[in-house]
Amino acid sequence: MTAVTEHPVDMARQREVVRALAAFLPGRALLHDREDAQPYECDGLSAYRQVPMVVALPETEEQVQRILRTCFALRVPVVARGAGTGLSGGALPLGNGVLLSLARFMRILEIDPVSRTARLQTGVRNLAISEAAAPHGLYYAPDPSSQIACTIGGNVAENSGGVHCLKYGLTVHNILKLRAFTIEGELLEIGGGGLDAAGYDLLALLTGSEGMLAVITEITVKLLPTPECAQVVMAAFDDIEKAAAAVANVIAAGIVPAGLEMMDQPATRAVEEFVHAGYPTDVAGILLCESDGTREEVADEIRRIQDVMEASGAILIRTSHDEADRLRLWAGRKAAFSAVGRISPDYYCVDGTIPRKRVGEVLRGITEMEKTYGLRCANVFHAGDGNLHPLILYDSNSPGELERAEAFGGEILELSIKVGGTITGEHGVGVEKINYMCLQFRPAELAAFHGVKTAFDEHTLLNPGKAVPTLARCAEFGRMHVHTGQEKFPDLPRF
Repeated sequence: MTAVTEHPVDMARQREVVRALAAFLPGRALLHDREDAQPYECDGLSAYRQVPMVVALPETEEQVQRILRTCFALRVPVVARGAGTGLSGGALPLGNGVLLSLARFMRILEIDPVSRTARLQTGVRNLAISEAAAPHGLYYAPDPSSQIACTIGGNVAENSGGVHCLKYGLTVHNILKLRAFTIEGELLEIGGGGLDAAGYDLLALLTGSEGMLAVITEITVKLLPTPECAQVVMAAFDDIEKAAAAVANVIAAGIVPAGLEMMDQPATRAVEEFVHAGYPTDVAGILLCESDGTREEVADEIRRIQDVMEASGAILIRTSHDEADRLRLWAGRKAAFSAVGRISPDYYCVDGTIPRKRVGEVLRGITEMEKTYGLRCANVFHAGDGNLHPLILYDSNSPGELERAEAFGGEILELSIKVGGTITGEHGVGVEKINYMCLQFRPAELAAFHGVKTAFDEHTLLNPGKAVPTLARCAEFGRMHVHTGQEKFPDLPRF
C-alpha cells in the first residue's frame, strides 16, 4: 500500500479559519489537529484520501448558518458530510477546506401518523425512521443496503434507492420538504404538503445534487402503511442470461414487485458462507422477487411470479414460508457487500444503470472484461430497475491492481452508456465517476449544469471538484482516454 499523498496545510490559513469559527463554535465542535481530523479523510470509497484542514461539527442550524457565512466571507471551500457511507468519493474533503459534519443532527423532530409524514434532522439513520414509525403501523420505503448506518441527508444528497425502489421509488419520490442553507447562509425552505406547486421543482433539483448547491439540515419524508403481508420468491438459474431474461419477463407480465434483485454465483457463494441465507451455491445466479400487500394480493402475485420464473427456465423455485424466512433471504442480499469484503482484500463497487432488456448483454461484457483485466467480479443488481453493482475484487497491496480495477469499472460505465443507460443509479458521481460524465453529456449540457451551480454558489465553494466536470477536464480526458490502463485521477490523493 502506497503512502497517503501529502497536501501540506497552509498553517496561517488554518489559524485564520479556526480563529473565525472558534468565535461561535465550542471547542468540542472544532477539530484541526491532524490526528483528530484524519478519521474524516475519506468516505466509503477509500481509494482516495485527504485530511481536511478543519472539521466543524455543529449542533444547531444557527451554527451551520454561521459556519457557511464565515466560509463564504473567507472564500473557504466546504464539504458537507453525513455518515460517510457514500461510495463515489462525494464526501472527500479538501486539504484547504472545512469538512462540515452533520453527524450531530440526529433528532427525529416529529412523526405525524395522520398525514403519514416524518420530520427529521439530516443525520437521522435511514433505518431509524422506520423503527420510529413502526408503532403507528407505518414505515419509510427507500432502503439502501447500508440503511443501518447511512443517514437521510446522505440519501437525499445521492438520491439513494434500495431493494424496494422498483415499486416505491427513489428518495426523490419519498420526500416532501427540505430546509437547507446556501453557501452565503441563506435559508431555503423547499417543497410542501401538496402534490404539486408553482415554479421550478427545486425539491427534485436538490435531491441528488451531492452537496454542491446547499447544505440540508431538515427533511420531511413520506411514510407508508406497513404491508399486511409480504413474501419473496427465490428462483435459481443454471444460466445467468436466463435469470436476466426472467427479470424482463416479470415486468412484461405486468407485475411490479416490491423488490427484484439478482446475484450471480460469486456473490451468492460469498453471501452463503457469511450469512447462511439458504441460497444455492451450485447455480449460475439467483433472483429474489418480493410481493407485498394484502394476503389475497400477495397470494395471487406470488403465483404469477412463480409461473414466470418457471417459464423462464428456473431450475429451483422457493417461496418464503414465514416472516423470519423472508427476512433471512433478504439478509443475504443486504449483506452482499460485506460478504464480498470477506473474500477479497479490497473491492471496487461500480454503480451504473441500464435498460432491463440489456442485462444479459452487459453481464456477458463483464465476463469478458474479467479476462481482459485479470480480476474477478461478483455481480449484485437491483435488477428490476437495471441498477448494476458489480464488485470488482482486487488487492491494493499488489502493484497496479487498483488501476486495473478502476479501468475495469470505467469500461463497465462506458458499456452502460453504450446500451442506453447511465453512469450512476444511486451512488452519485462524486470524484469516482466525474470523467465519465464527459462521455455521457455534451458540452452544452455540462455548461447548463455549471449554470445551475453558479446560480446557487457563484464562487464554487460547496463541494468543489465533484459530480460535474469542467469542459477543460473533459477535453483533457478526451485526449488521454484509452480503454485499458488509464489512471483516471492522477491528481487526487490516494493510498
